[in-house]
Amino acid sequence: MTSKERAYLRKIAQTTEATFSCGKSSITPEFTKAVEEAINVRELIKINVLKNCMDDPREIAEILAERTKSEVVQVVGKKITLYKFVKENKKHILN
Repeated sequence: MTSKERAYLRKIAQTTEATFSCGKSSITPEFTKAVEEAINVRELIKINVLKNCMDDPREIAEILAERTKSEVVQVVGKKITLYKFVKENKKHILN
């Protein structure tokens, strides 16, 4: 992903509400499956890492990106933004 594409996705993500919240149980198989299903439909999702989650948001982002075959757009504080290119239901056109 180029820096221009990443900037474009960051711009879209600013106005998007968090789709998921990662709490005390952190990354469970069920949570990963739910994120994967959502990212296949929406392409771009935000995840809020709650205060009671003891894991580092950057590590959570990397693990989720690997498991869902997506890319980390950004991690700001406790907010994670992930993007996955989906051929069928393309919503965000990256130039």
